[in-house]
Amino acid sequence: MPSSTPKALASCAGMLRNRLKSSLRTRGGGSHGDGPSRWTSQGHQEKPNGYLFNRTPPPPGESRKWEDWELPYYLTGFLTVVILGVGLTAKPDMTIETWAHEKALERLENQRVATIAAAAAVEESG
Repeated sequence: MPSSTPKALASCAGMLRNRLKSSLRTRGGGSHGDGPSRWTSQGHQEKPNGYLFNRTPPPPGESRKWEDWELPYYLTGFLTVVILGVGLTAKPDMTIETWAHEKALERLENQRVATIAAAAAVEESG
């Protein structure tokens, strides 16, 4: 029985390898010669031509024509930055440190008023 275990493992490994071979992704369709790959098709470039998004630049003196989505996309991005910039700059300071600082100032003011009132009462009586 122990001698059949390596044979069983080898046959399982071979079957698994054959099943996975067809589904493995290889760039350019692979060199296995099994026909067209499911990851590439006719018309796709194998190597980049050096331009961004493989777009050739317009002739000199001409500007690139904007696509339909570009104007709303850029406007939305710009307005988002403006609204967040103004909104976050103008928001009230609601941190616990600010609240504690204000409460401490109120207590100091109340203490000062009480001290002045006590000093006035001493002068009146004396």
